[in-house]
Amino acid sequence: MNRVYSLENLRAGEVFDLLIIGGGATGLGVAVDAAARGYTVALLERGDFAGGTSSRSTKLVHGGVRYLRQGDIKLVRTALRERGLLVRNAPHLVRDLDFVIPAYGLTDLPFYGLGLKLYDALAGPLSLGPSRILSRTETLEHLLNIEPAGLRGGVLYHDAQFDDARLAVTLALTANDHGAVLLNHAEVLEFTRENGRINGVLARDRITGGDLSVRARCVINATGVYVDALRTLEAPAAAPLVSVSQGAHLVLPRSFLPGASALMVPKTGDGRVLFAIPWRDRVLVGTTDTARPAPEAEPRALAWECAFLLDHARRYLAEAPSAGDVLSVFAGQRPLVRGKPGTETKSLSRDHAISIGPGGLLTVTGGKWTTYRAMAEEIVDLAAQVTGLPPKPCPTADLPLRASIPIRPGSEPLHRRLPYFEAEVRRAAREEAAQTVEDVLSRRTRCLLLDAQAASACAPRVAAILAEELGQNEAWIAAQTAAFQTLAAGYLIPAG
Repeated sequence: MNRVYSLENLRAGEVFDLLIIGGGATGLGVAVDAAARGYTVALLERGDFAGGTSSRSTKLVHGGVRYLRQGDIKLVRTALRERGLLVRNAPHLVRDLDFVIPAYGLTDLPFYGLGLKLYDALAGPLSLGPSRILSRTETLEHLLNIEPAGLRGGVLYHDAQFDDARLAVTLALTANDHGAVLLNHAEVLEFTRENGRINGVLARDRITGGDLSVRARCVINATGVYVDALRTLEAPAAAPLVSVSQGAHLVLPRSFLPGASALMVPKTGDGRVLFAIPWRDRVLVGTTDTARPAPEAEPRALAWECAFLLDHARRYLAEAPSAGDVLSVFAGQRPLVRGKPGTETKSLSRDHAISIGPGGLLTVTGGKWTTYRAMAEEIVDLAAQVTGLPPKPCPTADLPLRASIPIRPGSEPLHRRLPYFEAEVRRAAREEAAQTVEDVLSRRTRCLLLDAQAASACAPRVAAILAEELGQNEAWIAAQTAAFQTLAAGYLIPAG
């Protein structure tokens, strides 16, 4: 996936079947689906692929135990089916993971045991394995640092884990393999129209500063928390579709959950579930559900969110973490479909919504990572219908996603506390369209999320390697290093 080549293709004047705005999970999923069917596809992303919400999730491909409790059976069934398909189509990125709910109350074991049998049944033939009741001894063996006082046992069930940003880059590569033209760091400025109908966009390449015009038979708005901004660009009086909800996460050393299983707390003080998950030799603790007044390009975990997560981690972990143990803090913002006025974001559905504007802009919002493929299938079906494109069957239920060749041993490590190498920086620039230090340290690798201080220390060397690959100078290296180190400071736990 060569960015210079993509830019040349977009400037060649082709009228694409579909133009997708937004390079997160939804937009990339649509690009894969449409390109795999044989449609011509272009995609523009203002920042980097998965630069927003889609790289800041809890790293779970799951049906959603909480949604089962809320009675959203349809969403859970769909998500469990998609979970199974993703495990099958991307086994290099998605894996089965044991989750254990510790039982401290008298009725916990039968209550959660019965609920998870329904969860198993909804997964059908794509189940990852049956849930089962654990004795107290078995629970302590699965969760080596769980608080033992009052523990009666536990319930084990299966869900899947993934690396969200790496899956996003894999989707971009897969779409590229099928002929899609994708360009990151390209901001849409305005729509172009013919007889009142949107027929393309004017955009700016944020790397070179140049402008480009891209035309298409159908334009799809898949910009997550920003969909309303494009909808009002199409029609200024458009009513908002999205409520913004923030989810914060803490990253701790692996010693706080040294076993192979994840911990799931079914009900926190705010009514959410909470996870402590082994991930890339760290422990990921999350998440919150905080209403925010407007989307933010770089959301920050609030001090009270960090305190909330630490407090709940201390309740369930025998060796309790403190603020000084936190290696990184990150937050993502969910594009939830609006409910009735006054509805709390934690009560809003995680299902998606699709709308067609007066100028023909097709907007999709809501949803979750797990269901991205099913959403894409629905969107492409609708886009073909409203645009008059010849109908073509969706192949993605059985489409393997691109697998990357592992980096050979011998390359210099980026940092002794991080599991990445200098060769991965070069590959990110040459093959994965990485343009900035942030692209590399936040998404092509996960350095920023795994250890913010170590990532900051890597920035000068990563900037120097990128400068060699991209033909940049010393001033660029200095600017990139400073920008990333400023960013990384925001991933440290807030004072107090």
